[in-house]
Amino acid sequence: MELLSLSEEEWTAIRLSLKVASVAVLTSLPLGVLVAYLLARKRFWGHALLNGIVHLPLILPPVVTGYLLLIAFGRRGFIGSFLESTFGLILSFRWTGAALACAVMGFPLLVRSIRLSIEAVDGKLEEAAATLGASPVMVFLTVTLPLILPGIIAGLVLAFAKAMGEFGATITFVSNIPGETQTLSAAIYTFTQVPGGDAGALRLTLISIAISMAALLLSEALARRVGRRIEAE
Repeated sequence: MELLSLSEEEWTAIRLSLKVASVAVLTSLPLGVLVAYLLARKRFWGHALLNGIVHLPLILPPVVTGYLLLIAFGRRGFIGSFLESTFGLILSFRWTGAALACAVMGFPLLVRSIRLSIEAVDGKLEEAAATLGASPVMVFLTVTLPLILPGIIAGLVLAFAKAMGEFGATITFVSNIPGETQTLSAAIYTFTQVPGGDAGALRLTLISIAISMAALLLSEALARRVGRRIEAE
């Protein structure tokens, strides 16, 4: 029974991870849709550069990404100091900074999933709507968006799962502060560093697996439901 009993510290890490991951994917979704649309439908100078920047977090070591975030968004960083002096917003060593780090690390997965869905949409459908007088925004909202909903859902789930398991960038940018920035991954790491912490690490590992699997199953169910609705229409 002791193996299944969660301490208050462990519950805090779980709640914080869920909050950080949710905020990360929801706040990055609008930008993710916009970037995915640009990469899929537009050709412009810097297209390859934008694509490379988007996917850079997948290639760089997470610690490097976290260090770059610290340089840019830390209290002495050129963006972080502006946010603090102008809006009173502090990201470094705060849970909001953990959400930012998770959003950056999951962004490539979100964009790639949505981009592939947009590229799979028949362009003739969008052209037909445009010839009927619909503006580009209305074409996207009424034609493209309903067709790419399964891809958006898949991207959200992948980004959420990445955020739940993120460690390197997060701990570099916001450290490992219990109750503030200690997510599931950081808590598991902490347990492995102390004598007798194996049980706590195992509990949180099993919970992390369960949450990720539940998210994947939910995404499959939602994607199938959306797909059936689109086919019916």
